[in-house]
Amino acid sequence: MHASYATKPDQSRGRLIAEEESSFRSPYQRDRDRIIHASAFRRLKHKTQVFVEHEGDNYRTRLTHSIEVGQVGRTIAAALGLNQELTEAVALAHDLGHTPFGHTGEDALHALMQPYGGFDHNAQAIRIVTNLERHYAEFDGLNLSWEALEAIAKHNGPVVGDLPWALAECNAAMDLELHTHASAEAQVAALSDDIAYNNHDLHDGLRAGLFTDEEITHLPIIGASYSKVDGKYPGLDPLRRRHEALRRVFGVMVGDVIDTARENMTASGVKSVEEVRELGRPVVAFSPDLWRDLKEIRAFLFTRMYRAPSVMEVRIRMAAVVEALFPYFLANPLQMPERWHREIEAATHETALARITSDYIAGMTDRFALQQHEKLMRAGKLG
Repeated sequence: MHASYATKPDQSRGRLIAEEESSFRSPYQRDRDRIIHASAFRRLKHKTQVFVEHEGDNYRTRLTHSIEVGQVGRTIAAALGLNQELTEAVALAHDLGHTPFGHTGEDALHALMQPYGGFDHNAQAIRIVTNLERHYAEFDGLNLSWEALEAIAKHNGPVVGDLPWALAECNAAMDLELHTHASAEAQVAALSDDIAYNNHDLHDGLRAGLFTDEEITHLPIIGASYSKVDGKYPGLDPLRRRHEALRRVFGVMVGDVIDTARENMTASGVKSVEEVRELGRPVVAFSPDLWRDLKEIRAFLFTRMYRAPSVMEVRIRMAAVVEALFPYFLANPLQMPERWHREIEAATHETALARITSDYIAGMTDRFALQQHEKLMRAGKLG
């Protein structure tokens, strides 16, 4: 049974291209399924989360991260009486627009695209699901529901001011009411992202030897979780001890969001998804105490993991790959695969050509970008 403030499938605002509804799947189940079957979703298995895809088989990639976000999202949505299928669809789609090499690739591509409107991975996700996935007979993109598009666009909050060009194009075709907050399902997906990456980045950082179990026991939430494990399982194998402790950290964060959201729903008095949108603040949030603790954990990860010398060394090399590939393909666009040629030939100005090039580069996996770079270097085509 859905709560009154949940997004109801039978009240969907529909799709840009009208379709006959399924007799056995809700609109949001179809959205989720189309995302799972998308080429861009499959490519996430070879895209960086923190460590470049080939650095180790046990580290998270964008694909495994997205699956973890979806699992957390469904758990929280179920506890709050929200629409689980919509929550999962947003969670699985939220990183579709990421470039190869994670935020390193995004930063490099954004700098290169400055003369042409810049690059934003959230807006690129919208571009993928509304345009770049071209498999269906009747439309480009995935023709997702209005609610799914709104949630992908606004899961981090209202989007105001100058819009990224890719988002502006979609919004012109299907007004997503970007000035409001998104549905509670979208808000759940956003916090599920925070929960997932903070927990699995701790795990991956430990596996990579960037810090030790002893060092993170001095952090809030984490120290208490290790203590509980040590009390219940004295002398436990170190790797099992780590796993047991970090799964408890996970549980603390999920429980806090559920409890805080319930309190916010009651205090705000929201009774519908429209009231959630118009409230002016998120209803799904961490408690102030946990948010303070989480900021301390994030600061530790930023210093010891995201800006660790070994990670930064790789980031510099990977940025150089993007910085070499983009100008090459912009100057030699017909070197892109044939399926891009019709668009390239129809481009009437440099900005259009740059955006096609950006789409091509952004869609690359880590391994494909590295292979292309090596191939062009061997051929003497890169300086």
